[in-house]
Amino acid sequence: MTAPNSPVLTPSEPIEASSSQAVKAQLRLREMVLAGELAGGARIAEVAVSELLGVSRTPVRSALMRLEQEGLLEALPNGGYAVRTFSERDVSDAIELRGTLEGLSARLAAERGAPPVVIREARACLRRIDELLRQPALDDAAFSQYVAFNAQFHRLLSELSGSPLITQQLERVVNLPFASPSGFVVMQANSAAARDMLLIAQDQHGQVLEAIENREGSRAEALMREHSRIAQRNLREALHGAQSHPLPGVQLIRRRH
Repeated sequence: MTAPNSPVLTPSEPIEASSSQAVKAQLRLREMVLAGELAGGARIAEVAVSELLGVSRTPVRSALMRLEQEGLLEALPNGGYAVRTFSERDVSDAIELRGTLEGLSARLAAERGAPPVVIREARACLRRIDELLRQPALDDAAFSQYVAFNAQFHRLLSELSGSPLITQQLERVVNLPFASPSGFVVMQANSAAARDMLLIAQDQHGQVLEAIENREGSRAEALMREHSRIAQRNLREALHGAQSHPLPGVQLIRRRH
């Protein structure tokens, strides 16, 4: 019998607690991988991670599975996981695929006619980015806001096509390591010259939205394909340029020789 005034644990509470621990474990493991604390190719032992993070093996197992789905880990034939590495071509192809899908999405939005309400949301998002870029330099808080608004704008662009299928495929692509619209944005905040690329990218944002509104499908598609070239350039600079602030996770990318 339950003692008076004693707390009663509902069936959902242990599930929610386990889920919360899994999310925390996932975030911490991702941080360790991208920071290089877990080297590329390193085998991850479930028991060791459980002890390191101070959580049970169940949330750790869930976290490992989610990081495999994100593409940061790979399942080993005999069980367990290892930290994935990526060739420079892998990352370049993922960026190219994103540009192709975003170009298709923009063209369909122009040809089919985009929902006015989404156009207004996209315009509002661009205004917020414009406000941030008026600053002579972006501090950490402003930069975080830029990344969030940039990601939001790209999500709205995928909505404009009115194609749940393309939106679904884009969501899968942008979850690939380094393939998101903001995957290499940090490269554009470390020098005045590099930051100019943010202004070019923002101009392309405005142009593609204008092309969609004017029903210029081919132009909208070409602009988005060109837009992805900025990420390709940042990839090359991240791997081959001298950077004072290395991109998190760049050590997982194998360079071409």
